[in-house]
Amino acid sequence: MKTAVVTGASSGIGAATARQLAAQGYRVFCAARRVERIEALAAEIGGVAVTCDITSDDDVARLADAVEGRLDVLVNNAGGALGLEPVSEADLDKWAAMIATNTIGTARVTKALLPALTAAQGIIVFVTSTAADSGYEGGAGYCAAKAGERSIVESLRLELFDQPVRITEICPGMVATEEFSLTRFGGDQSRADKVYDGVAEPLTADDVADTIVYMATRPSHVNIDRVTIRPRAQAAQHKVHRV
Repeated sequence: MKTAVVTGASSGIGAATARQLAAQGYRVFCAARRVERIEALAAEIGGVAVTCDITSDDDVARLADAVEGRLDVLVNNAGGALGLEPVSEADLDKWAAMIATNTIGTARVTKALLPALTAAQGIIVFVTSTAADSGYEGGAGYCAAKAGERSIVESLRLELFDQPVRITEICPGMVATEEFSLTRFGGDQSRADKVYDGVAEPLTADDVADTIVYMATRPSHVNIDRVTIRPRAQAAQHKVHRV
């Protein structure tokens, strides 16, 4: 049976991806910090729950041990945004936390699982963001973290050009999940809801997961370097149709 690791599997895009990979016949290692959620998900899909904070060397080492030397798919999904303050009012602790997860944490997981991916001639799907494309007001910290993650993607693909591992990236735009904006705004539900005000059909977690699974299940000689996925209403990062 083919195997997959999905980080940040406790909610949103991660949980949806774990479910869809399982439906395709993968044994999915559901990795996240919230034990109860990933245990419930693993029980639902016949997967394996691995408690994992990607900022922890010990947790990531346990994840690598659980995989046992071969891994077909790694979905680097854990991360997220914190705050929307301009640089003049930046909370640099939040910046450090975003870089610790999106950038350094992703690198930590990738480094630890790369031998298993090479052994299985596997694929890595990095879930970055359209925030990696350019800056926007209030987004400097998150954009920096996601641009850093993209640099890992681009460097790794060059470094592994002669190895049987595919390196791919998906860049979601506006996705309405239950927690992304809520986390960004410190639990302020009304502020989180305003992000999607008037947008008839933002992307869902399942929309993004469907594309991730498509990328991961192409023939082994096919590498989809980068996919940008947005709702129809979002023509660009700064231009969204609202009714």
